[in-house]
Amino acid sequence: MFGWWGRATLGTHWFTIRKGEQVGGDSFGNRYYHDKSRPEKKGPHWNRRKRWVIYAGPAEASAVPPEWNAWLQHTAEDPPTDAAPDYPWEKDHLPNLTGTAGAYRPPGHLSGRGRDRATGDYEAWRPDS
Repeated sequence: MFGWWGRATLGTHWFTIRKGEQVGGDSFGNRYYHDKSRPEKKGPHWNRRKRWVIYAGPAEASAVPPEWNAWLQHTAEDPPTDAAPDYPWEKDHLPNLTGTAGAYRPPGHLSGRGRDRATGDYEAWRPDS
């Protein structure tokens, strides 16, 4: 019954069909839109053209790469292109993996491998000393 809960609602799809113009997409399959019925204006937030994303999978905000997030938040005027420079120090964007098999689990985590034995450099506190 609630299968739509993690995705765009019917209202969002209807609004996208009526007023949306696709601007681009990212490597995750997300599609980005803006309101085709309003011209782009500078100024306060209530005067700007609407921008939104239709997620390829579950609606998870961390699945939006930083360059597209900047465009959605009106930090960048133009949508990102494939011609954007790639820096050697930049890593590929990953969504939040908490709760998945790909989540980081430090040594000693209950569901991970066992904790290393103490090396003797730790001395427990004792109240009488």
